[in-house]
Amino acid sequence: MRVAREVSFDVGTRMFEEGRRADRFWIVRTGTVALDLRVPGRRAAVVESLGHGELAGWSWHFPPYVWHLGAEAVSPVRAYEFDAEAVQAMCLRDAEFGRAIADWVGRVVAHRLHASRVRLLDLYAPYGSGSRL
Repeated sequence: MRVAREVSFDVGTRMFEEGRRADRFWIVRTGTVALDLRVPGRRAAVVESLGHGELAGWSWHFPPYVWHLGAEAVSPVRAYEFDAEAVQAMCLRDAEFGRAIADWVGRVVAHRLHASRVRLLDLYAPYGSGSRL
């Protein structure tokens, strides 16, 4: 928390955009953040909503450090913002801390991948065309 700063986002504020440089992340304190995915020929599909205590942004942890999703505040959001380079440096200095962060971010990535798959099947696949495991 010593490298965190408190930030706020108004309704409709884009926190990050798919394809742009990922150099920070947030832990949501209050409010709701919608994660979305660009779909060619359609408007962006919301694949998950985040709330209190959840990580907004994991792309900072893996090269090439580019956002894989977009994010928008759907209600007023208060969050702790972390500079990715500072956290990466801390991970390099303290192997145990680095492993804990890698495990945490890895679990988030796995969850988001599953949630995105399920949501996209809900939106675009013919009924019964995919498993929801």
